[in-house]
Amino acid sequence: MFAVLSAGIAPTLALMTFFYLKERFDSEPISTVLRTFCYGALLVFPIMFIQYAFAEEGIGQSPFINSFLIIGLLEEFFKWFILVYTIYKYTTFKSLYDGILYGVSISLGFATIENLLYLLSNGIEYAFGRAIFPVSSHALFGVIMGYYLGKAKVQKKYRTLYIAMALFIPIGLHGTYDYILEIIPTHWIYVLVPFMIFLWVLGLRKVKIASQHSPENVILMTNNKSQAQ
Repeated sequence: MFAVLSAGIAPTLALMTFFYLKERFDSEPISTVLRTFCYGALLVFPIMFIQYAFAEEGIGQSPFINSFLIIGLLEEFFKWFILVYTIYKYTTFKSLYDGILYGVSISLGFATIENLLYLLSNGIEYAFGRAIFPVSSHALFGVIMGYYLGKAKVQKKYRTLYIAMALFIPIGLHGTYDYILEIIPTHWIYVLVPFMIFLWVLGLRKVKIASQHSPENVILMTNNKSQAQ
């Protein structure tokens, strides 16, 4: 049991530490980040119940509908909804990166419980693959969601558009991830690996942009520019 718990939690700790420490200057309070993580963890159970009900009734079980609606839409909508109505509306974002941090937190909360339940049911031998694919993909969906919510929070222009993008882009990416697994049951790794590389490149690009637009970096770049003139 301890081995399963360790294997299930380890990738979350690694990813959460990576993204939290990326904000080098004024990180968000760890208590707020942990609370957001717990929101994501609690979402697993109602979502699994709804998905189980759809599966038992045989509703929406075609590969496309199951991937993009039953899985992608359902999971990303609830994460987005909780993030908007608990963090976005009531937390002061100091920078664009704060949105990413909260998006990663809620996504990893969800991924951690989902991963633990899977390992408890199927065995610790799946831990490495789960860390590389489902857990890290959830974190990257959270990066994208948080990035656009961060833009909506710190920029007044196109705010509604950014909030919508924070929902629909992760749904599309999540749906594509599961659709690959649905339609390629045996050799999925040859398609999923390039897709994961694309996700990492996209996610890290958003992280880089957000880091460059933090208030501290803007001040540093302004000072450096003034000194060079």
